[in-house]
Amino acid sequence: MKRIVLFSGGSACRSINVALCQRGADVTRVVPAWDSGGSSKVIRERLSILSVGDIRQALMTMAHGEGCAGDVVKICNARVSANLGFDDARKEFLFYAEGRHPLLERMEPGLRGAILNYLNTFATSVGRDFDFRHGSVGNFILTGACVAHNGDVNTAIFVFRKLCGIVGNVWPSSCDNDLVLSATLRDGRRLAPQDVITSMGAGDAKVGIAEVELAGADQALPVTNSAVLDAVARADLIAIGPGSLYTSILPHLLVTGLVSAIEKANCPKVFIGNILQCRETMGLTLEDVLAAADLHARKGGGTSNLFTFVLANRMLFPFEKTVGTFPYLREKPQEKNGRHIIKGEFEDAWSRGQHDGDATAAALLKIASGDASDA
Repeated sequence: MKRIVLFSGGSACRSINVALCQRGADVTRVVPAWDSGGSSKVIRERLSILSVGDIRQALMTMAHGEGCAGDVVKICNARVSANLGFDDARKEFLFYAEGRHPLLERMEPGLRGAILNYLNTFATSVGRDFDFRHGSVGNFILTGACVAHNGDVNTAIFVFRKLCGIVGNVWPSSCDNDLVLSATLRDGRRLAPQDVITSMGAGDAKVGIAEVELAGADQALPVTNSAVLDAVARADLIAIGPGSLYTSILPHLLVTGLVSAIEKANCPKVFIGNILQCRETMGLTLEDVLAAADLHARKGGGTSNLFTFVLANRMLFPFEKTVGTFPYLREKPQEKNGRHIIKGEFEDAWSRGQHDGDATAAALLKIASGDASDA
């Protein structure tokens, strides 16, 4: 069983994660710790804990890949209705927190009790003025577990995995709960935090991002999660991507000590190129993206030779083509510094612009097995 560590963002890595699990790989997902948008922002600011949205989403992906579809997973994958009033949304939350949901009623008492304890811990912590509308029940449970375990997100994740029956691991790259991501545009202007960068307008996207910085609220350098360091040290392959380049992927490289740990790991390191350009990479080629990755690897204390392999989607059109509003990412990377470029048709035939999880997973497992010649 190959131990695969995926540094990713949120949904972009989903199909690859699922396919690796279905092929029997031992998968560890490493997700961002600097999310500042949506309901995670409200919970993070109110409770001064790490945002759990990306963690919960990755755990649910892991559950899907492992075929976990039990009652706990169904509860954790539910959301409070978005179209209710404030009071009615709270009543819907209490339908879960008081154990009246049929899935909770039929659970084994110990399991049911643990979930209700975490839901009620969450409710007590956020107060009666918290708006539950469109909130993820899984986020509420995971946050409640984090509060119940004195803010220890690793313990909360461990407990959540046991509740759901999930085997694979999901860890934030840092356990620091106050990380702020900022971006410097090519004209010198700065954008912060993460959700502001993600939602930048077309004008700023055209200017482009030069680099990003990651630091605590007091400008302290982020510290690597010890669970991530352990996973990296034991990995048979480490992959980074796909996902939003500057807000989900490259900031991982700025977490203190992480690049050094990846360099020391005795296994292939793979950069998975995106299928499409996005608002953060408008006008860039894969070569430009790799140059940005090299820059941030150096900023993280490493060298420009961090990735030994690159998965590049083969462009089948001699002209620019778009999916929605975004063009395909041109693949023009050069083999240099010992870096091996593997070009393949990695796009999903049914979901244009997304990765074919099976094709990508197959390529990664071939590389992990030492057979990259036809990956």
